[in-house]
Amino acid sequence: MGWILNKNRPVCPQICELICVDIVNGVFPPNGRLPSVRELAVAIGVNPNTVQKAMETMEGEGLLYSVRCSGWYVQEDITRAREVLNDLRYEKTREFFAVMESLGLSAEETREFVKEWYCE
Repeated sequence: MGWILNKNRPVCPQICELICVDIVNGVFPPNGRLPSVRELAVAIGVNPNTVQKAMETMEGEGLLYSVRCSGWYVQEDITRAREVLNDLRYEKTREFFAVMESLGLSAEETREFVKEWYCE
């Protein structure tokens, strides 16, 4: 779990996004137990209350469920996690292209840059 947070964005939504990425990628499988709030807080380097808030937010969105005295678990249906990941991919791609445009690259130049990047 090599999560890196962006200091320019609120932490709680980033934690939610990163957990969704790990759910979709199978790190946290459906009905699988997540690390404890404290373990996640230490691993990420944030306050446990922030992680707890993220978990509660994800529960409200139907991504996780809690079992008293046991912890947080991934919902069996991970469709919502896939939707969050797709939204995140779209947002990050849009940001990337906006930065490339601000650097003066045309769409074609950006396309060539991406091709070169992945062919190296």
